[in-house]
Amino acid sequence: MLSIQFPLCIGNTHSHHREYYSCHSKTVSQKRNKKIIMAATINDTANQEYDRSKEVKQFDDSKIGVKGLIDSGITSIPRIFIHPPETLSDLKSKRSTRLPDSESNLIPTIDISGLEDSNRRSAVVDKVGRACREFGFFQVVNHGVPLEVLDRTIGGIKGFHELPTEEKMRWYRREMGSGVSFLSNVDLFHSKAASWRDTLQMTLGPNLPELEEIPEICRNELVDWNQCAKQLGELLMELLCEGLGLNAGKLKDLTFLDARTMAAHYYPYCPQPDLTVGIMSHTDPGVLTVLLQDQIGGLQVKHGEGWVDVKPVPGAIVINVGDIMQILSNDEYKSNEHRVLANGCHEPRISIAIFFNPLKRDSLFGPFPELISPEKPAVYREFIYTDYIKRFFTKELDGKSLTNYYKL
Repeated sequence: MLSIQFPLCIGNTHSHHREYYSCHSKTVSQKRNKKIIMAATINDTANQEYDRSKEVKQFDDSKIGVKGLIDSGITSIPRIFIHPPETLSDLKSKRSTRLPDSESNLIPTIDISGLEDSNRRSAVVDKVGRACREFGFFQVVNHGVPLEVLDRTIGGIKGFHELPTEEKMRWYRREMGSGVSFLSNVDLFHSKAASWRDTLQMTLGPNLPELEEIPEICRNELVDWNQCAKQLGELLMELLCEGLGLNAGKLKDLTFLDARTMAAHYYPYCPQPDLTVGIMSHTDPGVLTVLLQDQIGGLQVKHGEGWVDVKPVPGAIVINVGDIMQILSNDEYKSNEHRVLANGCHEPRISIAIFFNPLKRDSLFGPFPELISPEKPAVYREFIYTDYIKRFFTKELDGKSLTNYYKL
């Protein structure tokens, strides 16, 4: 049986100066983290009872996250992270399958510069619309966000997750009362198996949290990234609307620009990446996701019966359609399943997702009336967004069950 023990953490406080995160100081920090003595053993004896709920609670109560497990020196992953055979067999078959070059980079990369020219804008709208219909995913370049902002944001999130564990514990919580929380696995208590990642969550809109609640190590970076992502999100919403033949400001008018949340993921090295995942196959809530990822890779999108990599493109930002956008578009746009493989690299993977949700949470949502006709009747029934998001956060991340739930 998996047994986890978490004695009291002891460690000195550290300054948040950027120099602290040099390679030398990072090594010192990791050594100090090893003062968190963690015993994690797996006994596969068939006749021993496995109390998963107890093990999950012990892990969550420890507040150390997956990064803390690695810092403790484990060489095999705790049982709560081992996924069932059907998941692992799918991962194994897709890991070993090499797509032909013509299919290895199917997710489009779209240059969205020069939109003040009407002909240029029309061409970009066509490309974005095609990507939303075929994949639900695309990457954008020449998007107007300074590369320095992208690099500093990734660096700030990496810095937070690599703080000494006893410092990060201040933010470890599952509720978002302060607008900021650090946790491991948003669906930890609902899933069949945990995934190998930690997350810093933050409410971005309509208002940021109090600045002192945002970790100092990434505070300025997240404030800047939020502003840039909001501007980019507004532009993308216009392009998505125009691709459906709608007024460019329709999504903004429905307050989808105003309620934004961030999930900044840290995927540390996994000693047994074939036994777990970084994040299970799922679709995103909301209307649109703006994702900043580093160059490690691991994000995959469902394509037919297989999976394709969303290969990192320097300076690019990944965009994907959310479930609400698929419903509003009456199935014109596709909210596609995606997942992240467990990270077998010794360098951690960083990704920062911003989800665009409606501020008017008690409003009714359904297919846009302009997109309904006798030839194309409504595919979905109307629903209240609060009902939808409650269902999302009280279930396991598992494919497209929510859009299917609202189908007529």
